[in-house]
Amino acid sequence: MAFTAKPEILSPRLKRGGKAFDDENLDLLSHVLDDFIRIPGTSIRFGLDGIVGFIPGIGDLIGGIASCIIIIAAWMRGVSYVTVARMVANVAIEVVVGSIPVLGDMFDIAWRANRRNYALLVGSVDEPRKHTLQSWLFLAVVCVVLAALVILPMLLLTWVFDGLFHSLFGTGSHGLFHTL
Repeated sequence: MAFTAKPEILSPRLKRGGKAFDDENLDLLSHVLDDFIRIPGTSIRFGLDGIVGFIPGIGDLIGGIASCIIIIAAWMRGVSYVTVARMVANVAIEVVVGSIPVLGDMFDIAWRANRRNYALLVGSVDEPRKHTLQSWLFLAVVCVVLAALVILPMLLLTWVFDGLFHSLFGTGSHGLFHTL
């Protein structure tokens, strides 16, 4: 008697996670994290992410960890890697800028990374090419801004030290900023 076993076939990334990663649940999660509570008489809305952001030290980190659920769901659904990278950048921007006391918390409430990421997830499933191109452009702008944040202070320090060297030693400057 021959025994034949069927090979185990693993489900695609799309099917993992069960109902926890359904659109309805992810929409609810992004809503609770970003715009669940409305200030009466205004159009200002915020969620649990904005509230825990006020906890010094760990508040923004906790919010960032909660935001990773939508990113994991996007990856499991097979969203392009560049779009997932854009989602990670959205959360990173929210966590880093949100860690600045008071102003960062206001930015955190306005940025709404979870709503952005949910929209990216849904749009990327519907129109993958459009969102992939937009994600590449977004990441290119982020890289240019980060490069400027590194290069501009270095140029400023070079200019300051060049002027300081000139005033201390009275010699002609051969530096980068010698224009006058």
